Amino acid sequence: MQWCVLPCMADHNDRTRHVSASSTAPQVMNASGAKNVFIAGATGYIGAPLATQLIARGHTVSGLVRAGSDHRLPAGCRAVIGNALDRATFSDQVRGADTFVQLVGVAHPSPAKARQFREIDLKSCAESLAAAIVNQVRHFVYVSVAHPAPVMKAYIEVRTQCENLIRDSGLPATILRPWYVLGPGHYWPYLLKPGYWLARQISSTREGALRLGLVTRQNMVAALAHFAETPATSTRIVEVPELASFS
Repeated sequence: MQWCVLPCMADHNDRTRHVSASSTAPQVMNASGAKNVFIAGATGYIGAPLATQLIARGHTVSGLVRAGSDHRLPAGCRAVIGNALDRATFSDQVRGADTFVQLVGVAHPSPAKARQFREIDLKSCAESLAAAIVNQVRHFVYVSVAHPAPVMKAYIEVRTQCENLIRDSGLPATILRPWYVLGPGHYWPYLLKPGYWLARQISSTREGALRLGLVTRQNMVAALAHFAETPATSTRIVEVPELASFS
């Protein structure tokens, strides 16, 4: 993913709860448990391997892509050509989905991209959420960002707004909050691991080190697949320690 530092100080209302994730989810779904999953961002750093895993587990997967990018979808993923910033271009293709996974966002976030966060991350989330609601999707899955944090204020602010939109909609949802996602092309933060270890040993910095810890792309894909299969009944928040338990 991106600097997920991307993959927010929202007050949680009584529909919100934190959960402990389980890494014991079955690797192959029984056909009777198969779901119809719609992914916005199915050709991305996390979206493509997620689509592949869901298909391997027996689910039907549709991926929202721009015209000309459908060849980048994993084999077996149904292409939905549309604009993530305009639900009118794809909303009718969401009908029948059990779970909507929203992964669209600015690549490689940085403080210089504050305007893009509002124009792309916030807009795409609002459009995806509206499409899910009008088509009576049972479960919305969103990748936000761990917070509070000392950096990336604009990015966190926009992701917080997205969380609030989801929460206020009343649609059952799972919100994942990674900080930095390690994977191909994103390995340099491994250099920070000694500092993370030290911070976890100090009581005053332990909570922040855990909340802003590192997870892998494998962790994220496994967690997203699990939660796509297990709908929430309210707003479910999944933080870094829980995400790291998936493999």
